[in-house]
Amino acid sequence: MKPLSELSLDSARALRVVLTDIDDTVTTEGMLTASAYGALEQLHRAGFIVIPVTGRPAGWCDHIARMWPVDAVVGENGAFFFRYDRERKKMQQRFWASPEELKRNRLKLDAIEAEVLGTVAGTALASDQAYRMADLAIDFCEDVPALPEAEVDRIVSIFERAGAQAKVSSIHVNGWFGDYNKLSMAKTLLADVFGIGWDEARASVIYAGDSPNDEPMFAAFPMSVGVANIRAFAHRLTHKPAYITNGHSGDGFAELADLLLRARHR
Repeated sequence: MKPLSELSLDSARALRVVLTDIDDTVTTEGMLTASAYGALEQLHRAGFIVIPVTGRPAGWCDHIARMWPVDAVVGENGAFFFRYDRERKKMQQRFWASPEELKRNRLKLDAIEAEVLGTVAGTALASDQAYRMADLAIDFCEDVPALPEAEVDRIVSIFERAGAQAKVSSIHVNGWFGDYNKLSMAKTLLADVFGIGWDEARASVIYAGDSPNDEPMFAAFPMSVGVANIRAFAHRLTHKPAYITNGHSGDGFAELADLLLRARHR
């Protein structure tokens, strides 16, 4: 991971899409700071296509798509995208699974939930689980005392034994049934809504993240950035981001935004 300062303004000038994780990438210790939110708004006003790509739930994503200075949002690790048309006052939604598949998957996730909570001491459902449509989120440090890494791995193994995918974020283990992730839905959104094919995306998109569930994005985009706190997860990553910020969390995201804005205005 090279320091972000080594990304030249000439290279950054070709970028026009900013995809970013939210938790501990835009937020800082669970808070959305003024500087990080201001960075989102400045990027949006400068003409960048700004899209959060998050593990957070559908209920949150409806709010984000409507009220944040963003062009769309990918949620629940790729289960869907939401895009709010402000002129028409209409929400566009695209889900990976059909309503019937979501119902069947929920029954299987309920069984996993019972096993995890019954066998891994100290875990809890994520506080935002009630607002989720496609996945199961197990809290290992957001609203509970932090679990040892070995216990986080136990949670992952329970999901995987049941045939589910499981990804570790900075706060949750998210699990789901389906052959999608952050990258697959981001590619669908870019192509179907913004007309950006994959070859163009690799040249014009930058992705910012902080944890193992961002790894598909780090592997896919040559221009990828980890905020400084990703160092805590570096040993879990086969594919690391190309660059790393000096600042942690939202300060790191603001650092990235500043570089992109300087390149745009140069």
